[in-house]
Amino acid sequence: MLDLRQLRYFVTVAEEEHVGRAAERLHISQSPLSRQIAQLEKNLGLTLFERGQQRIRLTSDGRVFLAEATALLRHAGRLENLGRRLGRGDEGGLCIGYVGDAMHTGLLPRALRTLNEERPGIHVALYDLTATQQFEGLRQRSLDIALVPEAPPESDPDLRSTLLLKDPLLLTMPSGHPLADAAEIRPADLDSQPWIAVQDSQDHVWRDDFVAACAAAGFTPDIRFEAPEPLTALGLVASGLGNAFVQKSMLHGDLSGVAVRELPWFQESVPLWAAWHQTDLRPVVASFRTTVLATGAEDTGTHG
Repeated sequence: MLDLRQLRYFVTVAEEEHVGRAAERLHISQSPLSRQIAQLEKNLGLTLFERGQQRIRLTSDGRVFLAEATALLRHAGRLENLGRRLGRGDEGGLCIGYVGDAMHTGLLPRALRTLNEERPGIHVALYDLTATQQFEGLRQRSLDIALVPEAPPESDPDLRSTLLLKDPLLLTMPSGHPLADAAEIRPADLDSQPWIAVQDSQDHVWRDDFVAACAAAGFTPDIRFEAPEPLTALGLVASGLGNAFVQKSMLHGDLSGVAVRELPWFQESVPLWAAWHQTDLRPVVASFRTTVLATGAEDTGTHG
């Protein structure tokens, strides 16, 4: 187990390149400092310094270790501050679960920006988790709020939720596709077209659901590729390998090689829900929940 005190000694010696000056900074004598550095090297089985008569310098391994040690000490300092705030009964931090849609729709970043403006200094921890994992986190109180693609089970007595937005799916196709500039695209025009299906890691029957949605709209897709996420699907579309349905929120920036069409007869969308535990909401949690719901309400005009 690493000793944080020894790490602080090591970093100070590395910065000074001189044990005597480092000892002065640390307000200890030189001999105990040298012993602590030697003990650290022994414990690690690693030579951290090249020792000369006038100064000591980091070895190549020592330089790598210094970068990681500095990062660890910085994080330890943040953790100590958080613990002290919690111990004083301050508002503490927020633990937020989310799925990718919460990010690329912009809802979570906007809500966090509002939080930062209203309550600067609040510590926020973000966890990219499945819906099932997030619901369990809410039940165990390890998460304060969850942003998920589905509502929690109706039978759950402790969790509450609300629909934040629906992100509509738009047709994307290679820019050179014969239908790219068509005045109208009908379901029959897409029948048996090569298709790139976007996997849904939250739904083990996602492929069946996708085919069923297409069939309900009036066409049968010929699925040639299965992409793990929308950006990969867009890359395959741009390469001329097929069509794909992609969330509207993903279709911005450089879409070179991709044509985008909105189909009035295809009304599928990707929902995003907020979920939370019904009891014992700390003020900062209740405030952030209100911010998330307000941000979702703003987005319904564009995503609903």
